[in-house]
Parts: sequence; structure tokens; C-alpha cells
Amino acid sequence: MSWQFEPVGVIHSCFAEKFAIPRQPQLAPAATASLELLPPYNQPEALEGLEGVSHLWLIFVFHAAASGPQHLRVRPPRLGGNQRIGVFASRATHRPNPIGQSVVRLEGIDNGRLLLSGVDLLDGTPVLDIKPYVPYADAISDAVNPLAPLPPAPIPVSWSDAALEQARQQQERLDQPLIALIEQCLAQDPKPAYQQPGPEREYGVQLWDVNVRWHYPDSGQIRVLSVTPT
Repeated sequence: MSWQFEPVGVIHSCFAEKFAIPRQPQLAPAATASLELLPPYNQPEALEGLEGVSHLWLIFVFHAAASGPQHLRVRPPRLGGNQRIGVFASRATHRPNPIGQSVVRLEGIDNGRLLLSGVDLLDGTPVLDIKPYVPYADAISDAVNPLAPLPPAPIPVSWSDAALEQARQQQERLDQPLIALIEQCLAQDPKPAYQQPGPEREYGVQLWDVNVRWHYPDSGQIRVLSVTPT
């Protein structure tokens, strides 16, 4: 059997590339996006009842990740990037079918668009379905996962004076919480866990339309070096 699906909408998010996207939703509350609904789902009838809902499940396509039966075992970043486990024990982006799910906060509805925060979705992500989060059914107090018992411990993020001033200017221009977004994303330590870079090695990522550069002055912290428009 096979099925063919058409997206109900597309994500416009702060994440222009895969690198530095939080590995789970809600780890970066300042990560915002809008979900542009496509016809005929952009009609008010499809959104009736969402006004009082705080969170949504988004079922989406990993459109920029490889998928298929060659990914029976994966190497989750949470386990250091070297240990392999079965694909069904992981939330790795490499899936048998390129389907993902995320819980996001619904901030508002604006003319057929859903305004979201706490996202972990790449810009341009196709969304297949939207479902309301149901607290009594979706939050299981005694759930257990020994591979991910606790959220990752954040690492300290500091700024050069020049980078912080640049970030303030770009934040005002974008009218987005850019400084908080940078700190929340980098605190998850986006580099591969097996890398131990020296202070001379720089990393970079594009958030919205700005380039963020940082390095690791030592293994226990990140320092933001520059925040410049693309």
C-alpha cells in the first residue's frame, strides 16, 4: 500500500538552515514562525475553535533530510553522535518516511496564518496536519525514556561588546527577540558532540537574515563574536 499527501501549509521560520535548530521543540521559546495555510485550509471555517488553544501538534515533512530503509540505525546527537540505536528509539531526522511531529505554542491567528513560538522547524517546512494539544491525554506524568531522561544542560553563552550591540540593532530592525533566540539556540551547543574545537575555530549560522558567528573559548562555554546582516 502507498499513500500520497498534500501539505496543508508551509512554515516561515527564523531557521534558515538546519544547523543550530534546537533538537526538540520548546527548548528555544524565542524561536518564532508563522504557518501559512494553503487553500482550501486557509478559510476561517478550518480554524474555528482554535482561539482558546495554547499549543498545537504539527505533523510535517523533513524535506531537507535523507530518509528510507537505509536508516534502520541512527546516531542521535544526544548520545554523542557515535553510538548507534534503532531508528524507532530515536527522534533523528532520518526516518523510514520523512515525517516529523512537534509541539509548538500558538501565539495568535492572523488572516489565515498561525503565529507560533517554541518551534524547531526549518524555514519552508511543509506541514501535513495540525492537531490541538490535549493536556490530559498528551502529558503523561509517569512516562519513562532512559535515553533522554532530562533536558540537556545548557552551556553558558557570553557576548563580545561589538556582537551584543550588533544584535541589538538587528533585533530592533527585525522586531523579533533575536538576542534571546541566539542565546537559547547556542546554549543547546549545536556543534557535533564529538567535536572538541579549539578557541581559534569559529562556527556560524543564519537566523532570520543575519549571520551569527561564535567560538568556544574553552570547552564549557560559547562566546558570540558577531551578528551581521546577510
